[in-house]
Order: sequence, then structure tokens, then C-alpha cells
Amino acid sequence: MTESTALRGEHRTTLLRGGEVHSPTDPFATAMVVEQGHVAWVGSEGAADAFAAGVDEVVDLEGALVTPAFTDAHVHTTATGLALTGLDLSGAPTLADALRRVREHSAGRPDGQVLIGHGWDAARWPERRHPTRAELDGASGRRPLYLTRIDVHSAVVTTALLDLVPGIERLTGYHPDGPLTDAAHHAVRAAAHAAVTPAQRESAQRAALEHAASLGIGTVHECAGPDISDEDDFTALLALAEAGPGPRVVGYWAERIADAKDALRIRELGAAGAAGDLFVDGSLGSHTACLHDPYADAAHRGTGHLDAAAVAAHVTACTEAGLQAGFHAIGDAALTAVTDGVRAAAETLGLARIRAARHRIEHAEMLTPETVAAFAEFGLTASVQPAFDAAWGGDDGMYAERLGVERARTLNPYAALLRAGVPLALGSDSPVTPLDPWGTVRAAAFHRTPEHRISVRAAFTAHTRGGWRAAGRDDAGVLAPGAPADYALWRTGELVVQAPDDRVARWSTDPRSGTPGLPDLTPGNELPVCLRTVVAGRTIWTNRS
Repeated sequence: MTESTALRGEHRTTLLRGGEVHSPTDPFATAMVVEQGHVAWVGSEGAADAFAAGVDEVVDLEGALVTPAFTDAHVHTTATGLALTGLDLSGAPTLADALRRVREHSAGRPDGQVLIGHGWDAARWPERRHPTRAELDGASGRRPLYLTRIDVHSAVVTTALLDLVPGIERLTGYHPDGPLTDAAHHAVRAAAHAAVTPAQRESAQRAALEHAASLGIGTVHECAGPDISDEDDFTALLALAEAGPGPRVVGYWAERIADAKDALRIRELGAAGAAGDLFVDGSLGSHTACLHDPYADAAHRGTGHLDAAAVAAHVTACTEAGLQAGFHAIGDAALTAVTDGVRAAAETLGLARIRAARHRIEHAEMLTPETVAAFAEFGLTASVQPAFDAAWGGDDGMYAERLGVERARTLNPYAALLRAGVPLALGSDSPVTPLDPWGTVRAAAFHRTPEHRISVRAAFTAHTRGGWRAAGRDDAGVLAPGAPADYALWRTGELVVQAPDDRVARWSTDPRSGTPGLPDLTPGNELPVCLRTVVAGRTIWTNRS
């Protein structure tokens, strides 16, 4: 592919031609004109000749596919960067290997330095247990160490880190030799993150954003909040993104508000809404998601943090202030609390105002027909992570272990959401599951429970345009005249049109279908390789290989 200097310019006009342009305005498009950071024209190779003489540069795509850049609708950027640059246990196959990685990471580091790691998952280990505090004390050389479980809703720590949090044994969620949850977890997380220097934080954020750009991601939704990070981390990330070049960052701050004054503070932080991980409950893996019926492998129903009245108060205050509200809700009882609370707010303010506000719910895994219908009624966006199903779904996966097979099969019903008219926005919840947009689309299209599968086209739309709509923008995430020129170039195989069917996945390569083709994401096929990522007409990443 011809290297383009024009794509790095801010005000140059560029013609891209000789490829496949994924656009709803022309299913046969092979060319596109970009001007002033926006798409100016999309069309055929023959028509492109008329533009060639009037542009600053012509880029030969050499058969590459051009698509809208992806939007990852749920990311924890600093944590993602720390996992990329630090101690990542997500690939550890055994407990013994995880402890080995801790020893190697700790070696040579100062005794007082707080170590941060992520990604352990005892459910995948043959030992079927978490590391003990004594094991971590030994492996870390008795340094302060904070290790989050893969879902980031619990953590194991060393004695040296506990010593930095006086009185932690009195906090909810404290266990003498088990994973910490709830308030105890938030306390140790705050202590660990307080030790991260501004330079370390910036390095982690840069690493995460560069990695996102290398995967064709043009926008990330940062889901921050006082129980997750801190205001300095949040505002520093927004400033870094604004300085660019790099992916756009849409920030959400998960803090309850009661009035216009609270809403103003959220806006002053630079947040798009008081949403994201405002916890109604926890996670299934850590047994903290809030359920109507007990867990199959534990004699309790998890933990609820907000009831319907609290949800209603937050949604009402946000709606009155013209601010987007949102919640983290995974368990069926948590989702009932959310929909009951939103219903109460609608009874106070009117349905039209609630729908217009486009409030959003993160994860939304244990939906029922009743809560799906409520999402549709209130115009709630479901910000979901298909890689969760790929990692933990199926009859022998973690979900089935926690809930039993029958309840597990009801999780993440994407097809039912789309049939009901619920807006979908796809994301990763990185570092819980990796940034991997094409893998995310594949996971939605090949859901482990066949009746929940959606078409590749629907999943792709939810991972591009859906993320923009979740942030209140209907004019972006698509390659059409007037839209922001956020796009990615891909090396891929034959393009096909696929639709889900209860019996078999149907594919077509016939261009007469009038539907733009997408890569064949059948499991086992190679995923597309990103060649370049462009945001607002400026290249933010180029594949040099």
C-alpha cells in the first residue's frame, strides 16, 4: 500500500481508491474522499477519476478493506496499560505458573514499591483455588502486591499491602485469607493506585491507547469513578487524548448525583455522563453479582449496592440536569432494581424525557424477557461484552458453574435485545477481556448459546455506530458524507454477507444482495489485520510490518 503523508495532515484532501469501502450509501464502493477531517464522498472506482485531479493526494488501497473505526464502549484505560506493561496473569495456565510470574516480576524491584497485577482466574487452573496470602508474601519478597481477579471485582493481596490500609479488617468484603471484595477491595485498590506515579500512569495510558489504535479502535469509552480510579487519573487521561494524536476518549464518571450542583461537578471533570461502572452489583466470577435465587455453588445471592429507589433518584437527577445516567448491573436482581428504578423515574418525569436521555446499562448479562422489554420501553442502551460469553459461557464454563446450566444459557441474549429494539454498544471491559474488536464481533455472531447469536453485520454496527449512539451521536461510526473521518484499513480475505439462522449460519458472496460485505469471521478463520487507523482524517497508527 502506498504510504500517505496526506493522511497525517490536518487539512488536506485525500482520495482513497482501489479497495473495498464499507459504506451504507454504496454497497459497491471502492473509493472515498476525505476532506477537513470528514468523509466528503464515497463511490465507485470510475467516479473516483473525477476527483483525482483536485485532491492533495491519491492513496492506492491495493485491495484493502476500509471500515469505520471501532468504538470500544467500555474500557479501563490505565488498568489496561498497567496490564500491558506490568504483571499480567491472564495467560497463566496454573496457580504454580502464576506464582512464578509474580516472583519474576518482583525480582529486582525496590522493597517498598507497590506491585500491581491483573488477570488471575482460579476457575481455569487445575488447582481450582486462589493463591493464599502466604504464597503471595513469599513470591513477592514481602512487597506490597495487589492482584485483581480477571473480572476486577475481587483481589488477592500481600500482608505488606494490607498494612497500608489500617482498619481494613472491619470493612465489608474483608476475608483473612481469601479474595477481598466490596469496600475492602476498594480500599486496597485505592492504596495500590495511590502509589502509581504520574509518569507511570501516563506511560500506561499511552500504551493502552496505542494498543487500541493498532487494533483499528478509534474511540474508547473510559468507565471511571471514585470506586475504580481517581479524579486525577480520569482528567489526565482526557487531557492526554485531547492532546492527541490517538483514539478519542469519551469519559464516564460513575458517581451518584442528587441535584444540578452535583451534575455540574460531573461536567467540570469532563465526563459525558454520571454513568459507566456505577455499581448496582458485582460480578458472577467473584460471587458478587446480585441474584434473585442463590448461586449454584454458593449459599447466597450476591451483593446489591443500589436499590430501585437509589436508581430512581440518580436517573431523575441526571435527566433533569440533561446528563446521561448509567449503571453496572449483571445479576437478574440487579437488573430488576435498575428497570424498576428507571420506571419510577419515568413516572415522575415522563417516558419521553427518559428515552431522550439515552441512559445506558453496562454488562446487562442476566436479562429476563421482562427486563429486555423494559430496556426497550425506556430506550436504555445495553453496553455489552460478547467476549464474556466466549470466555465463560457454555455448559461447562464458569457461568454454568456459578448458576447451573439452565440459568447460564439465558445470559447475554443479544438476539432478543435486537428483536426488542434495544440499542447495543459493544466493548471489552478491558483489561477484564482484551481489546479485540473483530474477536468481539465474532463472539456475538457465534455466541455459545445459538439462539442468542446476531449477524456479523449487526454486531459490527454495534461495535462501530453503536458506540457513538451510546454517547449521544447519530452522525458518526459510519462511512458516509458528512461523518467524521474515523476509519481503519484492513488486510483480510474474501468479504461475505452473513445472517444468523436457528439451524445454520447462512453466507453469501453475491454482491447483488446490496449489502456491504464483511470479513468471514467463522471460528478458525484468521481475523483481519489492521494496516492503518485514522481519526478525524489524521493517521494515529500505521502497521510498519
